[in-house]
Amino acid sequence: MNIQGKTALVTGASRGIGRAIALELAKTGVRRLLLLARDRQRLAEVATEISALGVEVAILALDLTQPVEVNIKLAQAWRDHGPIHLLVNCAGVVHQAPFLQSQLPKVQEELTTNLVGMYTITRLVARRMVAQQEGVIVNVSSLMGKVAAPTMATYSATKFAILGFTQALRGELAAHNIRVIALLPSLTDTDMVRELEWFRWVVPMTPQKVAQALVAGLHKESPEILVGWQSHLAVWCNRIAPMLLEKVLLMAAPSKHRQKRYQRLRHARATSS
Repeated sequence: MNIQGKTALVTGASRGIGRAIALELAKTGVRRLLLLARDRQRLAEVATEISALGVEVAILALDLTQPVEVNIKLAQAWRDHGPIHLLVNCAGVVHQAPFLQSQLPKVQEELTTNLVGMYTITRLVARRMVAQQEGVIVNVSSLMGKVAAPTMATYSATKFAILGFTQALRGELAAHNIRVIALLPSLTDTDMVRELEWFRWVVPMTPQKVAQALVAGLHKESPEILVGWQSHLAVWCNRIAPMLLEKVLLMAAPSKHRQKRYQRLRHARATSS
C-alpha cells in the first residue's frame, strides 16, 4: 500500500505501539490521521506532535466497547474527514496471572477490549471500505498469538483469536480490494507491560521498531508481519520442535511461576522415593 496522501485511523493511539505507529505514518507521508483511544488528554498530546509534522489530525476519544457511540462518532468522522484507507487496530490490554489465580473481571476486560472492541470498529470501517472498493486493515496480534506462554492464558487466547479473525476477513474481503494483515511484535517496551513479570532471555523491542516494521510491511504482499528476530526464531522452533519450545517457555516463565513448578517437582520426587 502506498500511504502517500491517504487517511488512516489508528486505535490505541494514545500510547505505546499505537502512538508510535501514528507518528511513523505521519513521518512517512500519510495525509490525515484519526487517533482513537479512551484518554482524551493523551490523544491531544499525540495530536500536537503529529500536527507539528504538517499532517492533518483529529482525535476520537472513544471506548471501543460502546458500539452505539462508536458508530455515531465514526459516521461523523467519515463525513467530516472523508474516507478511511487504512485501519490499524492497536487498542488492547494485558493482565498477567497464573490461570488458577486469574480474576474474572480482568479476563472479561481483555476479551472485551482485545476482541469485541476490535470487532466493533473493524465491522464499521470494513463496510465503508467495501463501498469504496479500497482499503487495508491491520490487526495487531502478538508473538503470543503464535506461541502461548504460562501466566498469559487469556491474553494469548485473544491474540490467537485475532489471527483467526484476520485470516477469515482476508478471504472474505479480498474480492472488494481490501487487504487484511496481522502484525505480530514480540515483547515491546511500553507502559502497558512494564508492571508485568518479564520472561527470562526475552529482549524487548521499542515501539518505534514495531511501527517501522509495519510501514515497511505495508509495501509487501505478506499477510503477516513478524517483528524481530525473537519472533522468527520462536515461530520456527514451534514448527520444528514444539515440545522443546514448551520446555523453554516453562524455564523462561516469570520467577514465581518457576518457583511453584519446581516446588511441585521436588515434592513429587520426594513422595515417590
